[in-house]
Amino acid sequence: MRIAVISDTHDHIANLRAAVTYCNSYQVGLIIHCGDLVSPFMLSELAAFGGAVHLVYGNNPGDKHLISQFCGTRFPGLTHHGDFGALEAAGLKFAFTHYPQLARGMAAQGNFDVVCCGHNHRYQVEKIGETLLINPGELLGKDDQPGFAVLDALSRQVERVEIGDRRQAGVDGK
Repeated sequence: MRIAVISDTHDHIANLRAAVTYCNSYQVGLIIHCGDLVSPFMLSELAAFGGAVHLVYGNNPGDKHLISQFCGTRFPGLTHHGDFGALEAAGLKFAFTHYPQLARGMAAQGNFDVVCCGHNHRYQVEKIGETLLINPGELLGKDDQPGFAVLDALSRQVERVEIGDRRQAGVDGK
């Protein structure tokens, strides 16, 4: 199974739409969103994915009431976990949060195969003991090329998928 790890979309509809389109086109079976989705209207973009989506809040949680209310009801394929999520998929134990410091601590405990985070907008993949720590970078495109990570659960290889153009995101002043 291929699993997408996304974070820090910050209401950028076009980039989230492009990521979901990629996931639907390239046999991704699950999306984990590590926070800073922000507005409830972004949920309909995530719901366009053909598989399950699991997400957590970030430090820009948006309308917590509507996000938590809509996940699982208006959008049955979306599961909201609050500030911390855990699940089993493709024979692996996953944990996910928004914050790298918390994720690093969870990875160091060795209770999960994969721990995912976001927040600092920097793509990083590293091994802590036997646990794979994945920060997909930002989907927003503010500080870096917008993108996300895709994990092949069988090989445990991670690839960065870049989308869009930072100029289109309006971050270079042009």
